Parts: sequence; C-alpha cells; structure tokens
Amino acid sequence: MSNLFSGLEAFGLGNLSKIDVYDEKEKEDAAKKAAEEKPTFSEEDSIFDKSYTCPVCDKEFKSKAVKSGKVKLLTLDSDLRPKYQFMDPLKYDAIVCPHCGFAALNRFFKYVTNVQAALIKKNISVAFRGLKESGDVLSYDEAIARHKLALVNSIVKKAKTSERAYTCLKTAWLIRGKNETLSKDLPDYKNLVNSLEKEEMEFITNAYDGFEEAFSKESFPMCGMDESTITLLVAELARRCGKTDAAGRWISKVLTSRDSHERIKAKAREIKELIKDNK
Repeated sequence: MSNLFSGLEAFGLGNLSKIDVYDEKEKEDAAKKAAEEKPTFSEEDSIFDKSYTCPVCDKEFKSKAVKSGKVKLLTLDSDLRPKYQFMDPLKYDAIVCPHCGFAALNRFFKYVTNVQAALIKKNISVAFRGLKESGDVLSYDEAIARHKLALVNSIVKKAKTSERAYTCLKTAWLIRGKNETLSKDLPDYKNLVNSLEKEEMEFITNAYDGFEEAFSKESFPMCGMDESTITLLVAELARRCGKTDAAGRWISKVLTSRDSHERIKAKAREIKELIKDNK
C-alpha cells in the first residue's frame, strides 16, 4: 500500500509520513463522547405519583401518572391509537382506588353520581380484595387488568355507552401494545400472538358496537372527540371487524361532510384504501 504522505520529507516532516488519517484513539474517543451525549430514557423518571380522592369512598390515594411533556408522539394507527417514543403512556390511563375497587379511565374518574356510587359499593367494593403493589412502572399485564376493572365498573355503574366503548378501545390498544413488545425468542411466541390478536379483536368488536349505538343516542363531543372523528373511528373499527360495507358507508360520511377537517379527510382517504384492500 502506498504511503499517503510520501514527500513530506521535503518539509522536514518525514517522521510524520506514517501517521493515520483517522486515528483509532480519536475514533474511540469520539464514539464514547457521542454515547455519553446521547440522551437516555427512563420510564420510571417519566412518571410520578399523583394524588386522587375517590368519588365513591372519599378516600385519598396515589396512582402513577405520566409527566407532562415527557413523551413524544410518533404516529397514529389507523384506529387513532397513538404511538409514542420509548414508552406507552396509555398504560397509565386507568385509575384504580385501592380502597374500594372503583376504577375508570382518567377522563371519567371524577364523574360519579350517588346512584352509581351505591351500585359500585354493592357490586364491587364488597368483593374487592385490594390492589397489589406494582413495581416502579406498570407492566402491560398490570395495565390491561386495570383497564378491564375500569370496564367492569363502567358496566356496573350503568355508564354511558360511549364510556364503555372507549374503555374497550383503550384496552384493545394496550393488548396490541403488549403484542408488539413480545420477544420473538419466546418458546410459545406464535400462540401468544394469536391469543392476543383474538383478545384484541373482541375488544375492538365491542368498541365498534358501543360507538355505533352511542352515535345515534349521545351528543358530541363524545369522549373528547367531535362527530367527524367519531365517524372516522367507527369506520375503521367496522373495517377491522370485517364489516366492509358498513365501513364504506361510515367513511363516505366523513368524506362528504362539510364540517370534517382536512386532516380528518386525509385520514379517511387512507382508510378508504384499506377498505378497498379488504374487498
């Protein structure tokens, strides 16, 4: 191999004629510095213990919540499930009172009537065995269990159909999140995936049935979403359930609506293509 620096002798620098263009030590130092400067993420550091007062038993307790601004939204699934960088904050949306067993998604937790509180005390609190202490962060299994408890509470207290549907949807999203994080090295990986996919579909189907019913009976906004967003959501849930014709009818409502924002219509066009693929 020729010497890159042959000729340096003319400058009296012959002693440098064998120097490397990229010094290995420099490269190692640069790599080390880059690693040190690269931000590290800790889910534990992104959550905190938030204080609540149970609207059923009036006792105070703490539940883990996500710190504002700690997670970055990356994208949305076709059914509007948000996907974040590094962690899944959806795990922390169900709030459970460790004293009486009342549970609900964060947006519904405070709103309990006296009649609903009595139903929860009679049907849930009397049998509730307490809440097991979790670790520093919630696992998907713990989060899914809490969301299922929230769903049971919504049924017992005779909550609005939309609340039950939304709780089903959020539970389906968590099951999908768990599925996506499974290690392919697990000995029973394929069976676990199939089982989770079936369970997710059960919740998706219930979410579809609930939102379809609530659409004609309840007012908007519904679960924090306007009419166009709910219409889009119902269309996609119908598609996922294999109800292709119904999905087409719902998506047409979005595309022909004068009130639909262009962002929603763009999403609707994507779902329309997915519906064509289904056919």
